Amino acid sequence: MPTQIHPTAVVDPAAQLGADVDIGPLCYVGPGVRLGDRTRLHHHASVEGDTWLGEACEVFPYACIGGKTQDLKFKGGRPGVRIGARNVFREYFTVHAATAPEGYTTVGDDNTFLAYGHIAHDCVVGSRVIASNAVGLAGHVIVEDDVVLGANSGIHQFCRIGAYAMISAYAKVVQDVAPFFIADGQPALIRAINKIGLERKGFSPEQLDRVKALHRVLFREGLNRSQALEKLAADARAATPEFARMLTFAEASERGLAPGA
Repeated sequence: MPTQIHPTAVVDPAAQLGADVDIGPLCYVGPGVRLGDRTRLHHHASVEGDTWLGEACEVFPYACIGGKTQDLKFKGGRPGVRIGARNVFREYFTVHAATAPEGYTTVGDDNTFLAYGHIAHDCVVGSRVIASNAVGLAGHVIVEDDVVLGANSGIHQFCRIGAYAMISAYAKVVQDVAPFFIADGQPALIRAINKIGLERKGFSPEQLDRVKALHRVLFREGLNRSQALEKLAADARAATPEFARMLTFAEASERGLAPGA
């Protein structure tokens, strides 16, 4: 169907709208915004700043995408937000622009963000992430692909969440959460491998066995972190995707890996 803009919506003439966009009552779309084909804004949704949304995104009532960073170090300029395709932002969700003048907060494709959550300035969120209600990502957080974030969980600034990890409800994450694992608690500790989640993503029994081996070496053999990583690097399976992902993730960690329970 052709693009539809409700008469009560405020859409700046400088905004760029794709084909078949649907903008509901009392929405606001600012001058720097680009909305991809088939994107829908429900009533009272706002998209502002230098913000691009890819195709087939859906923004629910009272969500605000692209607002000014809350970082007190902001000195001006026009940082923005770049969002991929087929993302869902439920009621009252917020995504803020980066802090540096030419920086971006970025979000990948096919994510679902439930109500009252927040993605802060300079975050990098991958694809196929599910964030339940009231999840909070502080500034500069990185969330890799296929992560599940439980309700009311909070991620400290500059922390990283590895691919296929699950963060439990009400967890307080203050260090990097390695891929494939479940983290729970305040502060969050690694409790187990994300077995059900990995099976749902199509991991084979052989892949699950490698993930179990990673968990055992990192958290069950009494090794310190350096010793555990050296053992993993020397393992005959070091070149497999699971081992390689873990070693690469650990090497890049600046806040340290969350310990085991």
